[in-house]
Amino acid sequence: MEFNRTNYEKMLDGLFARHPSVQKDGFTAGAYKPGLEGMMKFDESLGQPWRQFKSVHVAGTNGKGSVCSMLAAALAANGYRVGLYTSPHLADFRERAKIIENGGWRMISEREVWDFVNGHELEGLSFFEITTGLAFNWFASQKVDIAVIETGLGGRLDSTNIITPELCVITSIGLDHCAMLGDTRAKIAAEKAGIFKPGVPAVVATEDWETAGVFERRAAEVHCPLFFADSYPEPEFGLDLHGPYQTENLHTVLFALGLLGEGADHDAISRAAEITGLRGRWERLPGLPETICDIGHNPAALRINFDRLESTGRPLFIVFGIMADKDIASILPLMPRRARYFCVAPAIPRSLPAERLEELMQGFDHVVCGSVAEGVREARKDASRTENGMVYVGGSNFVVAECISSLDEIEKPTV
Repeated sequence: MEFNRTNYEKMLDGLFARHPSVQKDGFTAGAYKPGLEGMMKFDESLGQPWRQFKSVHVAGTNGKGSVCSMLAAALAANGYRVGLYTSPHLADFRERAKIIENGGWRMISEREVWDFVNGHELEGLSFFEITTGLAFNWFASQKVDIAVIETGLGGRLDSTNIITPELCVITSIGLDHCAMLGDTRAKIAAEKAGIFKPGVPAVVATEDWETAGVFERRAAEVHCPLFFADSYPEPEFGLDLHGPYQTENLHTVLFALGLLGEGADHDAISRAAEITGLRGRWERLPGLPETICDIGHNPAALRINFDRLESTGRPLFIVFGIMADKDIASILPLMPRRARYFCVAPAIPRSLPAERLEELMQGFDHVVCGSVAEGVREARKDASRTENGMVYVGGSNFVVAECISSLDEIEKPTV
């Protein structure tokens, strides 16, 4: 089949259909394949491309994407060609694999994705195993100096955990994916600590009573130096990344750069989102009224976001959707009461139906919308009629992804 945009889109649709992903299908047997055996065999068939470049491995519950973005921007400012592997994507599948250099970023091309998918035997692999192999193979072909690699889920059994990095980084630990990773922060920390490697330094964002001992025991088992980043002096510069955990993330990045023996270019770190193309972190969307989107989706992240919204004192119009496997019972008490809600469900099987969300939100001022785009459009319409009204879009990566992908539709005038 010849390469063109139509065939490329068909290929991607087929990739999602034949290789289920946690992103769209949840924790089904085909989508979530804990363990490294399949990934290691696939990696060997590719010639173990990760051995051709240095890497930094990043795990954690909240803040992984932001930390990866800041690290990549800082390393690129120091003259390196940097690979950046993150997930999930929001608007374009190719967001998962980028190269950061010369003050900017570029994604893997559609043709490179096409050639990889059509040039390798992918039967029996999960979607994330395929994308991990794709990214590692591309980084090697592009001769990156170093790659910043974000885990997909957990750490110990994550497909990315075949690498031996220069440094391991653990960001904030919270309760998320509890059915897979454990129902306490200590159990989740143990899964994240599974990325520690013998002799490879590890930096953890915070030294707290519930998780510090877990990290210390794992570090002792594998004989790796362990550091906690919250001892780092308060930085004297700001960020273009806004949202929960960013001060904590900044401490972690600065400590990590020090362990790598790298300088911290303050301008590059402060403009990390721009330099790396990171989106959905307290991102202000175009147009009026003011509309913020953020991918925070677990109780710890949403608590910070909702507190921040309430602290503005402004009338709030919240477009909210959530996955059916999330802990909605722990999230509802955190949600601002003085707000109007637009209940939505992203168009993926994992979504909690908007009608079910409506049932759970009795006592809140709320309406049900037929799509994320409709929800954002209606919220902006209501906010524009209210003095100083503000719109927030969130609850799930996938709500934000659909919002960003639908911006043109959202901006269309309604008759």
